[in-house]
Amino acid sequence: MTTALDAPLDWASIVGLCGTACIIGAYAYLTLAKQTNPFILHGTNLAGAALLTVSLLVHTNWASLVLEFFWASIAVFGIIRALRDRRRNREQRS
Repeated sequence: MTTALDAPLDWASIVGLCGTACIIGAYAYLTLAKQTNPFILHGTNLAGAALLTVSLLVHTNWASLVLEFFWASIAVFGIIRALRDRRRNREQRS
């Protein structure tokens, strides 16, 4: 019987590990920073979700693929909201 630990570390797995690092890094940033930049936070989460999606398209795990879809959707929503807030702040200053 083959286990996940017997599988080779191929390019898709390395891409997925980079995505995991992005998402963990974003969570650490959110937890440790006194004030967060939403573009860094949501952009890093979006990059992580995209990289994990690439990996999951090669090594399909449907539950994780659905999770990454929602993770990316929330990140996109956060970026859009941050862009609107930035535009609103600029208009108020003018």
